[in-house]
Amino acid sequence: MVTIREVAAAAGVSIATVSRALADPDKVAAGTRDRVLSAIDTLGYTPNRAASGLRAGRTNTIGLLVPDLTNPYFSGVARGVTAQATDEGVSVFVTESREDPAAEVEILRGLVRQTDGVVLCSPRAVHDDRGVIGPRPLVLINNELPGAQSISVDDRHGIREALRHLYALGHRRIGYVGGPSGSWSDRRRRAALAAHAPELAGVQIVDLGEHEATVQGGDSAAGEVIAAEVTAVIAFNDIVAVGLIRRLHRMGVRVPHELSVVGFDNTFLADLVTPALTTVHGDLETLGRRATDLLLGVLPGRPVRAAVPHLLPARLVVRDSTAPLRARLPAGYGSGS
Repeated sequence: MVTIREVAAAAGVSIATVSRALADPDKVAAGTRDRVLSAIDTLGYTPNRAASGLRAGRTNTIGLLVPDLTNPYFSGVARGVTAQATDEGVSVFVTESREDPAAEVEILRGLVRQTDGVVLCSPRAVHDDRGVIGPRPLVLINNELPGAQSISVDDRHGIREALRHLYALGHRRIGYVGGPSGSWSDRRRRAALAAHAPELAGVQIVDLGEHEATVQGGDSAAGEVIAAEVTAVIAFNDIVAVGLIRRLHRMGVRVPHELSVVGFDNTFLADLVTPALTTVHGDLETLGRRATDLLLGVLPGRPVRAAVPHLLPARLVVRDSTAPLRARLPAGYGSGS
């Protein structure tokens, strides 16, 4: 690897002059600057911008911490964060906590030391995180903290569209397969269900409990769904919906003929499951890009940015997993009170 010392020797100048020619070229005589740049081109020298940034109190790097990179929701957000950062000439450290709140706090400590700010997506230890981050800029996706910027998809509108869609199909007894205990998004979706169900005459929302936001979580909910005698289900996310549909199929329950299922997030899984999943869409890549915009907008030395919306639109994408309520259902199914 070519060093700055070798560049200085080739150009016949001091190391300090090479550094100045790179960091503040207008303060270096044109002839000297040309010799330095020529030596850099000839030797193929690449400046260590991270080290330069550290000396200036900046790293030109941001962090992204998510619970689980194998979850298509978080990988979609990560694509948006890294794409926007690349467009802005900023590097990104991407890491995951593997759904472990204690690990999340420790990983966040490391990111704070190495970056100019952090995008924290769906944190699991949010109250501890604020103390860990200290004065560093922080943007939250799917959570809120005093003094930190946050951004999310409009869950409330998404739930409203899902309810109205199922209502139009004739469903009145609708189950909700919830997410993990303590999930901020799950609380928002439950609140939206409570707010919008009374708008639809005769609709009853059946709470089908809290479940892991995984395929196994949906699988484990299938028995509760059948026992509740609902005719339609809204699942916490697409992964849970996929697990539910898979288990229902093994139990001999046909989706959507005997039970309609709606997911949330519109990840790539929605088109891979059979039947294709009706789901609430929020643009995950845009969510990641806008979170990055929010973070870069508060970093020192960055240009002033246009205002970024803190709530992104949601809409229902109707596919094959929902259908009109059938006049003939299995005996006793859907008739519970």
